[in-house]
Amino acid sequence: MPPPAKRPLILIGDSAFAEVAFQYFSHDSPYEVVAFSVERAYLKRDTLFDRPIVPFETLEERYDPAGHAFFASLVYTDRNRLRTRLYEAARQKGFRPASYISPQAHVWPGATIGEHCFIFEHNVVQPFTSIGNNVILWSGNHIGHHSSIGDHCFLASHVVVSGFVQVGDSCFVGINASIGNNVSIGANCIIGAGALVLRDVPAGKTVSGVWRPQADPPATA
Repeated sequence: MPPPAKRPLILIGDSAFAEVAFQYFSHDSPYEVVAFSVERAYLKRDTLFDRPIVPFETLEERYDPAGHAFFASLVYTDRNRLRTRLYEAARQKGFRPASYISPQAHVWPGATIGEHCFIFEHNVVQPFTSIGNNVILWSGNHIGHHSSIGDHCFLASHVVVSGFVQVGDSCFVGINASIGNNVSIGANCIIGAGALVLRDVPAGKTVSGVWRPQADPPATA
């Protein structure tokens, strides 16, 4: 029996992440990339990997939204706002959001994954976790049990999110950052590379180094 036909996919963006996403979707996903799309002001070339690059403003005139999925292959520009805007705009045009979850990632039963997510290899998503919509988990992260990652977040490589952690919407977490148990991070935060977060972080904060703004309680005899 022949394998099922792959579903046509349009990648929004033509930068480095779009090139990476093309390789992953082409290698081991149920999708076939048929085109790239960028906003007209950023249209600098006609093709990428022998696929056309078409203006986003008129994308639905060339490709039927009912028959094509999309993935906005953009990183964390402007605290993820660019990827979020184009993700929402493509949905409004009627295109269906696609996700990629590497077969080399370990997503435990009981974890929930939203739409339009990209989960690279060697991620571990433990039971009872929740990953929101439009989330990027680059390679090698640990998302601990009973934790939640909000919508529109980007976690770079080798991030450790411990148990019972809440990460708010539109956050960026840099490489090798670690977040301790029972910590809440507000929306629109930037957690820098190598940061160690041991206490809650208010919304909109940028964190570097060790984040422990409240003094530890005095030792008891």
